Amino acid sequence: MRTRISLVLVIQSDSSPESHHTNSYYAATTIGLRSYPKFKESERCDVCVIGGGFTGLSTALNLAELGYDTVLLEAQRVGWGASGRNGGQVGTGMHWSQQELENKFGDEQASKFWNITELAKSEVAKRISRHQIACDFKPGVLATAVTRKAAAALEKNAIYLQEHYNHAAIRYVRSDEVSDMLGTSSYFGGSLDTSSGHFHPLNFAIGLARAATDAGVRIYETSPVRTYHKKSDGNSVETNSGAEVRARYVVFACNAYIDRLRAKFSRYIIPIESMIVATEPLSAKRASELIRDDVAVYDSKFCLDYYRLSADKRLLFGGGEAYIPNLNVDVARTMKRRIIAVYPQLTDIRIDYAWRGKIAITTSRLPSIGRLYPDVYYAQGFSGHGVALTNMVGKILAETIAGTAEQFDVLASIPHRPFPGGRVIAGQFM
Repeated sequence: MRTRISLVLVIQSDSSPESHHTNSYYAATTIGLRSYPKFKESERCDVCVIGGGFTGLSTALNLAELGYDTVLLEAQRVGWGASGRNGGQVGTGMHWSQQELENKFGDEQASKFWNITELAKSEVAKRISRHQIACDFKPGVLATAVTRKAAAALEKNAIYLQEHYNHAAIRYVRSDEVSDMLGTSSYFGGSLDTSSGHFHPLNFAIGLARAATDAGVRIYETSPVRTYHKKSDGNSVETNSGAEVRARYVVFACNAYIDRLRAKFSRYIIPIESMIVATEPLSAKRASELIRDDVAVYDSKFCLDYYRLSADKRLLFGGGEAYIPNLNVDVARTMKRRIIAVYPQLTDIRIDYAWRGKIAITTSRLPSIGRLYPDVYYAQGFSGHGVALTNMVGKILAETIAGTAEQFDVLASIPHRPFPGGRVIAGQFM
């Protein structure tokens, strides 16, 4: 969809009964996109995974590799939600710095969080390599500071990770070097992490789905779950078609799209919306003037900007957070103003694609992972840090079902409080 995209059209696309992907740059540049059948006839399996984003796909793939007969139900299309719309940044760590996590949870627990998040990046790289997923992965993420105080915090964090976590891939970047790297004087400094990176998220999801089906997973699209019931002999998951999955185990991997399916844990998250645009393709010279080293970038604002170059040299620029959706916002115009605030030289740039999507956040801004029953699991609320971590959590959930719960217990130990008025706020999105 082109410049001056109508938000009404975006919303209609998202809510289409045929569940087409939103009209994003990612959807326009998919590789190997498949359609999977609708779930129409009842089945039995070992594990039913609800949700076809990164978490669900990774869980299903890992389960199949461990020998579990697995069914995955997706309400729309594989990668339709945040997994196929996000900024594509495969980042280090969680929302809080390691020092903040140490203060909150103690050194030992914070170290365990760090190990899991480092393994998460490796898990993404392993999947790309093993399954030959064409998702244009590129190394490097640059965090930038919009204030001197934020620059000092980035420098402190970089030094701390180097000295206490042996993380040699990160370094502090002075303001003059940031200006050289990004072609803007908007920032007071930054930190560059070369162990992080960025990619085409929807193509990665498509690749995970292909790997999962090759491993034996049965994926069903346009199959929204209507009800879940605990039975004496297992679990019953029924879709809108009336067909039922009877499973020994169930994994809820719905994240921001859990709706009211399971209020017991959906009350711990609320969905927020973020917007992204893709510009016209830039010349190689102009692209390198904006992001010299082809890294992904995000800043220190509360409602942050995040951006990078696509494989065909478009500027992909995202940002903004909305707790209540604004049906009248012009995504292209809004985001172009944010682009020009960073890059005044881009007043003439054309916006070719504009879209938005939901992510789920928790009150702690840390992921909410746990058990509803001994044989029913959930994972949600990655709070903007899920691209890498969701893939690792899928592996952890599969290993937990198989009997190894050490890493699951680490993440499940994170306490969560329900959002005050969360159901009312969340209802605005659903």
